[in-house]
Amino acid sequence: MATQPPEADTSEDTEVERRNSDVCNVVGAVEQMGAKWKLIILNDLRDGEKRFNELKRSTGASSYTLSRVLDDLEAEGLVDNHKEFESPVASYYALTEKGSALCPVFEALDQWGTDWAN
Repeated sequence: MATQPPEADTSEDTEVERRNSDVCNVVGAVEQMGAKWKLIILNDLRDGEKRFNELKRSTGASSYTLSRVLDDLEAEGLVDNHKEFESPVASYYALTEKGSALCPVFEALDQWGTDWAN
């Protein structure tokens, strides 16, 4: 006969959640932008608006990967996409205000890497 595990102490769970509440914001931020290609594309767009093919060349991403990641970044509100329908048709990508707010984070990580990662 199998026995059921004892019920978790909810007051203990609440205490753990309270102690780690500030970590939840860090984890959430890393989950939102922490994938390799997301970081590369966001960092590349710090220089300003770029066409799809410019991003493809500068990041080295395949068309499929770049398209998928740009769609994700747009859905998360980090990147804005606008199209020009004149010949040749072009898609332009730029950081939104939310995406631009990550620039100081990239600068801090760059400095940390310079100081400690070598």
